[in-house]
Amino acid sequence: MRYMGFMNLYESLRAELLHDQSHLQLIMVQLPAFNTPQFEWARSHLSHEPQPIPPIYQPESAADSIVRAIQWGKPETLVGFPTVKAIVANAFAPRLLDRYLAKTGYASQEMGEVSSPRRADNLWKPVRGHARVHGRFDAKAQFSRLLLVTQEELTTLIFLAGLVVAALAVLIARAL
Repeated sequence: MRYMGFMNLYESLRAELLHDQSHLQLIMVQLPAFNTPQFEWARSHLSHEPQPIPPIYQPESAADSIVRAIQWGKPETLVGFPTVKAIVANAFAPRLLDRYLAKTGYASQEMGEVSSPRRADNLWKPVRGHARVHGRFDAKAQFSRLLLVTQEELTTLIFLAGLVVAALAVLIARAL
């Protein structure tokens, strides 16, 4: 199942490692939005200050999830219900998801404050100040042990959901 643009690069690298009989393990971890400082210093052309798309989680949740994914040793792991929801929606109705994100995506990535045209960014040089782990969204962010789903479990979930939809379609057709 292909669900992200990085998958071709990831799969190519995995194939090369297997070909070379490398002992390296490559693990893809798909993450939801986290409260990191990237939104304060990344280049942005949005009209308002950027923010992670809610729900927002604390970076410690990401670290915990990545450690658990490594311990699991599965090649592909999805972290958090928002990630699973987005990937399942993309599997069933990618164009519908695109239209939904076209209408809601920008607003959900912007805060209320207008972005300054002189906003510092780290595209060509580092932004001055102390590096830190947390961004400015502590009040909106939550720390929780996030759900982990393997790619195999997701494929099974999508298959079962497809069976349920097909069964409902048959029941509706018979009732008409």
